[in-house]
Amino acid sequence: MKRPLYFIGLMFVVAAAHAEVQGKEVSYEADGTRLKGYVAYDDAVQGKRPGVLVVHEWWGLNDYARKRARMLAQQGYTALALDMYGNGKMAHHPDDAQKFSSEVSQNEALAKARFEAALALLKQQKTVDADNIGAIGYCFGGSVVLNMARLGEPLKVVESFHGGLKTSHPAEPGVVKARLASFTGEADPFIPAEQVAAFRQEMEKAGVTPLVVTYPGAMHSFTSPDADKLGKEFKLPMAYDAAADKDSWSKGMALMSEAFKAK
Repeated sequence: MKRPLYFIGLMFVVAAAHAEVQGKEVSYEADGTRLKGYVAYDDAVQGKRPGVLVVHEWWGLNDYARKRARMLAQQGYTALALDMYGNGKMAHHPDDAQKFSSEVSQNEALAKARFEAALALLKQQKTVDADNIGAIGYCFGGSVVLNMARLGEPLKVVESFHGGLKTSHPAEPGVVKARLASFTGEADPFIPAEQVAAFRQEMEKAGVTPLVVTYPGAMHSFTSPDADKLGKEFKLPMAYDAAADKDSWSKGMALMSEAFKAK
């Protein structure tokens, strides 16, 4: 039986309406601590696809981290915005953010356990190709993902956006498995030029050739639209830079695509 054209068109619209990015809150554990996360994927993508961990800024697992997870889902990946603080704890003042982030960054075993718990959860998702996993991070999260790469986590690609580059555990030859990228602002006092130069030197000694991009005039948190407001409120040297945000995302997604295609 022939169906009317309007009916066929209606069915197409309904199907399109259901093919979109899906997001869900999830819970998991690491060493007895409850952690919260957010998984995003596009249900229009068929079969398994690479998975990407998103590590939040020092504010904690907030809507910005979820937004980036959804943007990754729009690129065809399954993304998990994870929780490094426990119980979805968030900071609303720099003093608390500094305290929470220091508790994790100064405890390598704790950071590794919480990262690996999220990694295991991501690999368990039915939409994820467990052999193709990457990680991105912002500010504090950028430092976290780079340190996980230094520890040899089984990741194809690791990208840090305005994340600190210093480490007490320099990369050793043959340990880093991931393609690396670092995007920083040249006007960011938290990541001065000498820190970028030291990172390049560290990676050269480790036999790794990272993508290192610096943006003239860009300040800390240049990818976050809330940076202007937060910078003024707390008198912090941070500001949004739309051009640097767009360019770093574009370059990051290109590197990610290459890394996942490589065998």
